[in-house]
Amino acid sequence: MTPTWNDAEPPAPARIGPLGWIRVALRGPALGLLVFGGLALLLIIRLVEKPVHGLHRPWTPWITQGVCRAAFVILGMSHTTRGTRMREHGAVVANHASWLDIFALNARKRVYFVSKAEVAGWPGIGWLARATGTVFIARVAREARAQKALFEERFDAGHKLLFFPEGTSSDGQRVLPFKSTLFAALFTEHLHATLHVQPVTVLYHAPKGADPRFYGWWGDMGFGAHFLQVLAAGGGGGVEVIYHAPVRVADFADRKALAKHCETVVRGGHPEG
Repeated sequence: MTPTWNDAEPPAPARIGPLGWIRVALRGPALGLLVFGGLALLLIIRLVEKPVHGLHRPWTPWITQGVCRAAFVILGMSHTTRGTRMREHGAVVANHASWLDIFALNARKRVYFVSKAEVAGWPGIGWLARATGTVFIARVAREARAQKALFEERFDAGHKLLFFPEGTSSDGQRVLPFKSTLFAALFTEHLHATLHVQPVTVLYHAPKGADPRFYGWWGDMGFGAHFLQVLAAGGGGGVEVIYHAPVRVADFADRKALAKHCETVVRGGHPEG
């Protein structure tokens, strides 16, 4: 069998020196206070927002965006964007490299993530995902009709749903083939004529002297160890988000053609292809 990119061993965690542990001690509590303080505020406001506006969220996404922007300041990472964020009705698709993608993609654009169902039960991350309006799906055929109806409901509410068509995260040094399954929800009879899709490329730049795959989180890598490495990192690291031109769903014959186009565009924005 021909080896694949993820047959290679992930980079061994770098030894955290005294200065790194100082960063962990300073950044960890600050990030925790930011995230869970923001979550508490969001839940309080949602108590009023939900009965008044239902699925529409005119207030709480501002809290999410503010928290995500501030997170990069605390982590000592740069966050830059290129391109124009889509204003049209529809979905956003991006390559997936790290748990940091959640912060990177929420920081500048109001989106609602589509995630696998098991994430809802994860401590911490699951709570945050539910509070911020994440759509949870089970990737099984018997759930396809219910999931399609759920997507329609969220699109009708004006939500921009963001999903990762690769179906898994990578080491950040490549774009994996896009799976077309979730694109099927965009071809509903009463929506496909008006929906648009915006491809987005997410690029991570490792801290000075670190492995280029530093921010990638994939395979069997543990979250705790990776989180500590990010907290302890020195300067020079960052993420760049590239917004490509949106396309009309109606301009494509089917989900496979649309998935292929988006994959090509996202890969074209990645230096490694």
